[in-house]
Amino acid sequence: MIRLDAATVLLQWAVGGMVFCWFTTRRREVSLGYGWLLRIVYGAMALGAAVVGFRYGLLPVREASSIGVVAATGFALAVSLQRKSAGVSGGSIEHDRRSARVATMTGIDRAVDKQSDDMAPGREFPPYLDLVPVVIGVVGLVAAAIDAAPDGGWDTAVSLLRTLVGAAFLGCVTDAMLLGHWYLTQPGLPRRLLNEIVDALGWVWPIEVAALLLPVGMISVWTGAVDDGWGGTLGWFWGASAVTTIVLVFVTKAALREREYSAVMAATGLLYLAILTAFGTDLVARAVLDL
Repeated sequence: MIRLDAATVLLQWAVGGMVFCWFTTRRREVSLGYGWLLRIVYGAMALGAAVVGFRYGLLPVREASSIGVVAATGFALAVSLQRKSAGVSGGSIEHDRRSARVATMTGIDRAVDKQSDDMAPGREFPPYLDLVPVVIGVVGLVAAAIDAAPDGGWDTAVSLLRTLVGAAFLGCVTDAMLLGHWYLTQPGLPRRLLNEIVDALGWVWPIEVAALLLPVGMISVWTGAVDDGWGGTLGWFWGASAVTTIVLVFVTKAALREREYSAVMAATGLLYLAILTAFGTDLVARAVLDL
């Protein structure tokens, strides 16, 4: 029987996405709209997690946590909207730095964004608010992981690792793709930010794969100890997805080393593919292993 706990997956996705929302916006360089987009998307996912949980298999702590994530993302969104006039100081400072560099190189003065001098940092949106739904969501994920391993001991430890690392894995690859698209909205955004989140994906990948190989894991599908219902095909599909994901990470990094702006769009296209393979890596294993 191939099964997948959709409520837990949606909550994982929302929590992991908000972790990397903070990771990218903590320096106050990305425009506010990016944070608004992610809070709306992941708040909706958390709401979906609660609805699915109440409908198809109630786990009170997880569902309460999902509702808490919805409330916390909504609150963070409201605060960001209320303080939108303050902008993002890091973005304004970067704009001024680039303007000064152009003026030095060309002798042509460019307007400096005086807003950066007048900003009151205390009035900006505080990025730590994006970590509040993460803390709340982790409680629900821990409850879901423990519920998925009723025998306790080793099974519980592996279930906790898979659930929490899986959240980071899904959130990281999704936010990387969305950030790549955001360069169309904010062309002057430093490429360093996209490089950082792709690097993070490269670090999370081996932990994710290792967690899914731990017994009872995908090795058992390859050996036939666990029947995937397709004669082992899903096990090999999982392996291909895992390998392709890390290959795409390296190819994306190579694309970002090119100087042309089109390299960012090429990297974004590669991250589209990485989302498909990353979800194949995580969700196929969860379905086959009944996690």
